[in-house]
Amino acid sequence: MKSNIGGMDRILRIIVGLVLIGLAATNTVGWWGYIGIVPLLTGLFRFCPAYTLLGMNTCPLDKR
Repeated sequence: MKSNIGGMDRILRIIVGLVLIGLAATNTVGWWGYIGIVPLLTGLFRFCPAYTLLGMNTCPLDKR
């Protein structure tokens, strides 16, 4: 797996994932908030399968 997620994209994914999981844990948004696991994991592993399918890459050239 090559990295295809850059710095700012990674930070936003981790923040959104943590917020969604936190809201789900406090029953603010319901059980669907646990979908935040997906952006959290893609941010932590710096790899997004959807980006591969769409041919996208936000990772800088020197870090690939």
